Amino acid sequence: MQFSEKWLRTMVDPKMTSDELAHLLTMSGLEVEEIEPVAPPFSNVVVAEVLEVSKHPNADRLNVCTVNVGTGTHLNIVCGAPNVRAGMKAPCAMAGAVLPPGADGKPFEIKVGKLRGVESQGMMCSARELKLSDEHGGLLELPDDAPVGQNIRDYLALNDLKFTIKLTPNKADCLSVLGVAREVSALTGTPLQLPATRSVPVTSQEVLPVKISAPDLCGRFTGRVIRHLNAKAATPDWIKQRIERSGQRSVSALVDISNYVMLELGRPSHVFDLDKIHGGLDVRWGKPGEQLKLLNGNTIAVDDWVGVIADDKEIESLAGIMGGDSTAVSLDTTHIYLEAAFWWPQAIQGRARKYNFSTDAAHRFERGVDYATTVEHIERITALILEVCGTAQTTVGPIDDHIVNLPQHQPVILRTARAQQVIGVPITDDMVADIFTRLGLPFTRAPGQFAVTSPSYRFDIEIEEDLIEEVARVYGFENIPARPPVAPNAMRIASENTRSLFAVRHQMADLGYQEVVNYSFVEASWEQDFCDNSAPIKLQNPIASQMSVMRSSLIGSLVANVRYNLNRKASRVRVFEVGAAFVRDASVADGTLSVAGYAQPKKVAAIAYGPAADEQWGQPTRAVDFFDVKADLEALFAPATLRFEKAAHPALHPGRCARVLLDGRDIGFIGELHPRWLQKYELPQAPVLFEVDAVALQQRKLPEYKEISKFPGATRDLALVVKQAVPAQAMLDCFWAAAAQQASGKIVQAIVLFDEYRGKGLEIDEKSLAFRFALQDTQNTLQDDVVEALMSSMAAAAQQQHGARLRS
Repeated sequence: MQFSEKWLRTMVDPKMTSDELAHLLTMSGLEVEEIEPVAPPFSNVVVAEVLEVSKHPNADRLNVCTVNVGTGTHLNIVCGAPNVRAGMKAPCAMAGAVLPPGADGKPFEIKVGKLRGVESQGMMCSARELKLSDEHGGLLELPDDAPVGQNIRDYLALNDLKFTIKLTPNKADCLSVLGVAREVSALTGTPLQLPATRSVPVTSQEVLPVKISAPDLCGRFTGRVIRHLNAKAATPDWIKQRIERSGQRSVSALVDISNYVMLELGRPSHVFDLDKIHGGLDVRWGKPGEQLKLLNGNTIAVDDWVGVIADDKEIESLAGIMGGDSTAVSLDTTHIYLEAAFWWPQAIQGRARKYNFSTDAAHRFERGVDYATTVEHIERITALILEVCGTAQTTVGPIDDHIVNLPQHQPVILRTARAQQVIGVPITDDMVADIFTRLGLPFTRAPGQFAVTSPSYRFDIEIEEDLIEEVARVYGFENIPARPPVAPNAMRIASENTRSLFAVRHQMADLGYQEVVNYSFVEASWEQDFCDNSAPIKLQNPIASQMSVMRSSLIGSLVANVRYNLNRKASRVRVFEVGAAFVRDASVADGTLSVAGYAQPKKVAAIAYGPAADEQWGQPTRAVDFFDVKADLEALFAPATLRFEKAAHPALHPGRCARVLLDGRDIGFIGELHPRWLQKYELPQAPVLFEVDAVALQQRKLPEYKEISKFPGATRDLALVVKQAVPAQAMLDCFWAAAAQQASGKIVQAIVLFDEYRGKGLEIDEKSLAFRFALQDTQNTLQDDVVEALMSSMAAAAQQQHGARLRS
């Protein structure tokens, strides 16, 4: 919200400086982001009248002007502006004037000098030379009634400041100069001067037929017919000045007046060209298949989620958001229909964003606009229109006010003791009553309790905490002392068999991965490509068109991270993310951290791309592979033992993908990215990635004491030839199952696959797997016969279950 300080002070003028006013607003919750002068400093520039203009004797493009600056002596000034003429008034910088810095950054001082042999005693100025705008096509023309000799800063009110305040969404009542003035009045006790509103005499009985078919969209619709206007009339400088200093540009008198009242009172209104309306108006929800060309030139498709104003032939306006091009006023407009309405905030919220734009009207209506003053505001706009655009033939119709469904604000209870407890300062009933009175909040009072009914322009008072916030704001946040908490602090000890996600993050960093944080909103194509999800969870109001769905996996985000780094010449990328995925689940109920129908499991995912290690002399450079990342994943879960089984996943290479199991439960997957996605996402090499359930990763078994054996251990190797289709994991399972069935099996401490061979000496469909058995007895010294019997039983089990034979 941006506004002129001078405009604000016409409604409330506290005896304080601009900086003090900015501090006051900030401390009350209306954060002043910026204070900017409306014009840079310059001096000795006055309103001047050009009396005579003659051609320069030595230059075709220059003129010699006789200028009256109100000092009694006329100045001789050489001027090259194309629009200079006798009788015009424009700014004149007299000798000694200092103008704003130019391109070199240095102030420009005006001196008496000669231009092509003719003395020039000053300089006529354009708006650009005074840094008032970028217009430089000629001199800044001033009205004929501008007083000659008056300082231009005083005449144009350039000793003014533009305040930019950052409003929280609940402070919609401050989206106007009047709203800010109310706050200043309440905070300082300075009387509030409301803008003058007068009823315009009705000179016609013409009424445009209006029907409200959607009371849940529009609660009140107020309109008036005005005929025989002069739309070509110039916008008064004072209106133009105020709207420009509020960040708006001047368009035409009718549009400028509508914008002016919106900035003044906070109510967006709309001016229709009456001749372009077919029959009457119907306020209703849109229908699928309907289209509307907006004032911004875009043609949009309308559906039943969006409100419209339609006539008997077509849609004329997008309700509460933007008018249509077909009924837009122009300089040729002579008859208008003036409209002010109350649109339900819930019926406007998100609609503008659906079409990828925002408007001042939508910004206000979706937060709530005063529903009780549409008639007064119509009168205010009418009076200004007649003042600027009225003619002798102008006729004004009666105000047609349709009220169908207005908010019913219920009283909200504030307990003084509760306010004192929350704010932390001694609050009394009299203090609360004074604050509510200053804020204009109607209330009934009982000892220690207030029942407050919010005014029609306040939509942010719904619960007791809202009222406590109002008390704290007016009391002054800077007046609330900073005190340490007095409540006892109790340590909440985490369970020993659970580790935090922070510990997981640290361990991933120890393994050489860098953490990334990505949006949970992703492209729909990512869900289709990486998850084979053709029906992702769609967002109603995405923050960007390419972030339109919720992710069900972290893969797409990590692949995007790799691409981003590769585009910036990073050849080795190892990143991980801890974040939520989103999947449909009918069993999920609403809760403090859950939404019915949607599960939000936490995932831990990582991706490795490029060399396995940074380039160095101690080892040759090689690309990271499946087993590098598998080792990292096993280290992450240690001392728990993971099991890997061949699987298929839409994102991963068909032959280089495995699902990850912990205690028989599927907790994730690991593998190399599918070649199809390498080509589509322009990755020169295949990254390896994994994604596992965060809850499973957080669980860990408590350590158990086991006595260290006093007896020496032994190792035995067993090389077996099996068919290539037999997984190594199946052989390990076979060995452990065989050991469990024998009394001597307890001496097996570990079994490790240490070699795989394919080639000479074996059939084309065979491979050799070599396993190392770590053996140790905790009670006795190992006996050769026991060891040999055990190894024989292992070989026999492998031969029986998988057709294995000893490698010769």
